[in-house]
Amino acid sequence: QVQLVESGGGLVQAGGSLRLSCVVSGRTASNTPMGWFRQAPGKEREFVSGISRSGSSTYYGDSVKGRFTISRDNAKNTVYLQMNSLKPEDTADYYCAAGTFVGSTSYSQKDRYAYWGQGTQVTVSE
Repeated sequence: QVQLVESGGGLVQAGGSLRLSCVVSGRTASNTPMGWFRQAPGKEREFVSGISRSGSSTYYGDSVKGRFTISRDNAKNTVYLQMNSLKPEDTADYYCAAGTFVGSTSYSQKDRYAYWGQGTQVTVSE
């Protein structure tokens, strides 16, 4: 059974930074394409970022490009999301997801991910 546990969320002022972590257990992280999604109240779950198995390829949603950075440490079975220049519109629950797919076009598609964490809340104040 694969488990994903996110951490690092919290309350931050606009312009601030947070780093989210996602620890993968039950499966070797290096075999798993990973993604981050977010969901604000009343909105659809939105793709934030994805990273390939090796970490050599990364993908970002348009709203976070240039501000967020995804990375991974396969030795620690952990994926990170560094969030800089945060805006109030970044407020959401952030979810880590693990997939079994191949191909770059799948990273932004939430239905391609087989495993999901419970989420961590990020609140950005004015």
